[in-house]
Amino acid sequence: MEAVLTEAVRLLDSSGEKALTFRALAARLGGGVGSIYWYVQGKDELLDRAADHVMGAMLEATEKFVDDDDPIEAIRNIGIALYGATVDRPWLGNYFMRNTGFQPNSLQLYERLGQQVLRLNLTPRQSFHAASAVVGFVVGVAADMGQELPEELISGELDRAQYMDRVVAEWRALDPADYPFLHTILGEFEKHRDIDQFRAGLDLLLAGLRQQAGQGMPRRTKHQPASTSVATP
Repeated sequence: MEAVLTEAVRLLDSSGEKALTFRALAARLGGGVGSIYWYVQGKDELLDRAADHVMGAMLEATEKFVDDDDPIEAIRNIGIALYGATVDRPWLGNYFMRNTGFQPNSLQLYERLGQQVLRLNLTPRQSFHAASAVVGFVVGVAADMGQELPEELISGELDRAQYMDRVVAEWRALDPADYPFLHTILGEFEKHRDIDQFRAGLDLLLAGLRQQAGQGMPRRTKHQPASTSVATP
């Protein structure tokens, strides 16, 4: 199974979901198509298990953040690691936690992040919304930024800089009276990096979570020691 999933992930990463067929996978493994069915019942299960295979590496990579003094910082680091694993894999966002029966690693990663949320002493509803918001933002932004490139870039007609220059030129040609926001941020958009944009959005989300945790914490008296498990806003 390990060899099947490793090769499936390699095929997905190099050629995308459409290229993952049992025939192509069997050819890479040097066996027959029937041998793949020994491990999985169909392509959907294979995709679910391939996604979970990637998340197994994520569990190992994020283990070091579990005991961070600041749970918000731990959530941030886990989120950045998850983004890094997902942004270069357009297929992964579609299958992350789609079927937890086949994805124990994905479920454990969600639990790991959720346990950091628990340290904030929120209500169960707030905790559920917080974990869902972080995972949804990270996976959603990664899937958006990692989506298949425009045809001009794939064909080599344009490189990324040329493509961005064209978009900027199209925006700049718009009437500022109709698009004041676009003209305000045009300079930033022109030179932005996707990872910086992602981190800024994540920090905005976590700032709200930190504020909510601070508002939900009981007020300490002068005789009570400060908590070491939750960072103050």
